[in-house]
Amino acid sequence: MATDGPPQSYANHQKSVPGFHYVALPILMINLIYSGYVAATSFSVDSVISLLVALALVMIGLFARLFALGAQDRVIRLEERMRLHELLPPDQGGAIDNLTTEQLIALRFASDGEVGALVATVTAEGIQDRKEIKKRVTSWRADHQRL
Repeated sequence: MATDGPPQSYANHQKSVPGFHYVALPILMINLIYSGYVAATSFSVDSVISLLVALALVMIGLFARLFALGAQDRVIRLEERMRLHELLPPDQGGAIDNLTTEQLIALRFASDGEVGALVATVTAEGIQDRKEIKKRVTSWRADHQRL
């Protein structure tokens, strides 16, 4: 997939969806705050219903994002397990089943040449933190599909 700008790295790999992060969520939050203000200053059944609807809309927005990320995490876990089965030597293959989803998500950024050594380091040192694993990647393998 062609991309504009500099090559992906740890410093710039995080992605935001402007329409969601900078338009929809702020509008939903402003609506929630305003509805809370109206319910507090002009209490009525209508204002409480408006507040509850505003809260439900914020929750729908957040859960839609979380559900999409959860589905992506499952796909990444599957892809990385398959990739590691192809790349790791047989004596290291047992480590694959012990890797957590968080570790696999971070390891996807390691190049094919580096991933074996990084898996060994992650398992030997018990590194669980996604950010810490990504910081240890020296030959970055871009993921432009993640939302």
